[in-house]
Amino acid sequence: MGKRYYCDYCDRSFQDNQHNRKKHLYGVQHHRAKKAWFDNFRDVATVLNELRRKEPCRKFLTTGQCVFGTNCRFSHMSESYMQMLEQKIDDEKRRKEDPDQGRSSTKRSIDEWLSRREKKRAALTSGRVLKIEEEECPEIIEIPPYLLSIPDLPPSLHPPPPNGGWKVTLQNEWG
Repeated sequence: MGKRYYCDYCDRSFQDNQHNRKKHLYGVQHHRAKKAWFDNFRDVATVLNELRRKEPCRKFLTTGQCVFGTNCRFSHMSESYMQMLEQKIDDEKRRKEDPDQGRSSTKRSIDEWLSRREKKRAALTSGRVLKIEEEECPEIIEIPPYLLSIPDLPPSLHPPPPNGGWKVTLQNEWG
């Protein structure tokens, strides 16, 4: 069967030889797919400026469809989508002006957790484990939302159960 060439941009494979590869890489479909891929990573402000320069597509506005699709030279964006892009631009500007804005609460909670962890470790070495566990009341753990948005986390990184966390049994004797 021979070697096969797979193009990630086009999601297509074909027999790998000089003629086929050259024909594919210089083809219109490949260039469009490659442009569409890199457009996903463009700056939001650039996308919004391009959309504002284009006139709205009359066919898309009346029927909701356009035969040219992504290759249409007119804009297919609704007002709500434009407002969403403007909101993203404003959010990015605010983040650039004040980079510590959203991190202060996360930083504080991590510091608190580290201090509690050090107290528990000190208690483990001194044998005061039960008193410290009795003193602490179960509190709600704040998990940063960006951690919950990551798909397919390993079980060790899942948030603890809501009913007070995992039950830990201390084993003082081995063997």
